[in-house]
Amino acid sequence: MVDQKTKHSTAKIIEKKWYIIDASDKVLGKVASTAAVLLRGKHKTQYSPHAEIGDYVIVINTQKAILTGNKREQKMYHRHSGYPGSLKSENYETLVKRKPTFPMERAIRGMLPKNRLGRKLMSNVKLYSDTTHPHDAQQPQAIDVSTFTRL
Repeated sequence: MVDQKTKHSTAKIIEKKWYIIDASDKVLGKVASTAAVLLRGKHKTQYSPHAEIGDYVIVINTQKAILTGNKREQKMYHRHSGYPGSLKSENYETLVKRKPTFPMERAIRGMLPKNRLGRKLMSNVKLYSDTTHPHDAQQPQAIDVSTFTRL
């Protein structure tokens, strides 16, 4: 008799790798979608939508990411405290000056699940506005966004 049970991957048996993405002169959305795929684990053959089997991702030079068209001046970020009249809006240029990693963080977060798994996956991404980062000991593997494919 052959054992025909479905094998499910769990976070305990998956080996996690570290990847680094240089966002300078790359489109922000392309970098974010590549990071989301790596965080989710969709590039692995053992992908399971309910398990945290993705890898760690380091994104450097987040403030040097480019936007196509006129989005640099026209793209707006909104926040609201919940009180009447408290809507605050800010365009991309001023937001990057104030918080250089926030637009990349927001783009990656928007491409992940909106549940506790998505919140856990966001702890596996490390964002830095310049080239220095404290993760050299993990020996991250460089990923080129333009040539990245899932499998």
